[in-house]
Amino acid sequence: MEDFLEFEQPIKDVEKKIEELKKFSEQMDVDLSGSIDELRKQLDLLKREIYNKLTPWQRVQLARNPGRPDTIDCIATFVEKFQELHGDRFFGDDPAIVCGTGVIGGHKVMFIGQRKGKNTKERLRCNFGSPHPEGYRKALRKMKLAEKFHIPVVCFINTPGAYPGIGAEERGQAHAIAENIFEMSRLRTPILCLVIGEGGSGGALGIGVGDRLAIMENAYFSVISPEGCAAILWKDSEKANRAAEVLKLTPKDLKSLGIFDDIVPEPLGGAHTNPAVAMETMKAYIVKTLTELKAIPIDKLVETRYQKYRHIGIFIEEQEASVAKLTPGIGVTESALPTPGEIAAAEMGEGQAVPEEEDVKPGREE
Repeated sequence: MEDFLEFEQPIKDVEKKIEELKKFSEQMDVDLSGSIDELRKQLDLLKREIYNKLTPWQRVQLARNPGRPDTIDCIATFVEKFQELHGDRFFGDDPAIVCGTGVIGGHKVMFIGQRKGKNTKERLRCNFGSPHPEGYRKALRKMKLAEKFHIPVVCFINTPGAYPGIGAEERGQAHAIAENIFEMSRLRTPILCLVIGEGGSGGALGIGVGDRLAIMENAYFSVISPEGCAAILWKDSEKANRAAEVLKLTPKDLKSLGIFDDIVPEPLGGAHTNPAVAMETMKAYIVKTLTELKAIPIDKLVETRYQKYRHIGIFIEEQEASVAKLTPGIGVTESALPTPGEIAAAEMGEGQAVPEEEDVKPGREE
């Protein structure tokens, strides 16, 4: 690996020792294979110890590694006969979202994914993977096309969030995302959504409603970035590690909460350490899932998708009942509401009598 995160420093140190021994062995013509093999065993154990105990913030850092396979890598590696489709027919073509048809494992598919770019020029052009409204409108047009020709949709999610600029807001960013969520919830064709890196905010939701939601082992999915959450809650973006804990954004948390269906494993150390293996695993998962989804009758598929999202979340009925009792017009009659005297008694504390209105007579104060 070329770039190391702080928690990966021990791994870097052992790898450096291995390289030094190899060079010394070659230069001095000395057999040090035994020592090198021993260090490699130590390195493997160290990697397992570190990567099997990642904190949520460390997982976020891995998800942002620029070496991770992105949408373009996946399409180029395991999609055959890919034909890119452009434009939203309203404003323009947003390069931050890639759309097109292709074949994977014998399945004809509409692929939609977010693109961050590989170099500075590309990243600026793609807004670092933050789509504009025209990107989401382009995606929706292609989904409708897939529905028309009865081919499934596969979405690759990898964005820090939708682009927050003035122009994007003027062109209806919120409406574009909301419309996508609505239309995807009832699209009459199978939809598979896979988070391959970052899954940030509405930017991810704009192409993130489907029959099967999956996430890579070292990706994350959150209503807000850890830095943004920390800045709001504690007025300090440096507390992002604490925010990552609170947000429950890791794959295991998301699956336990019933939001995601599957976690796709990665090579030890993250997908960027062995992109070829990571993408082969992605391909196998996509082909298997599409085969399962296409076998389900479309009416049942759409209804199951709808019910899945209707049941996400935890509701406490006792609290709802209390709110309904104190709020006019929420499933109760006015007779069930407390009287002004009861409210005043509650505010003053028990044991203090509060006179009713008819008992209060005009006169001088005592």
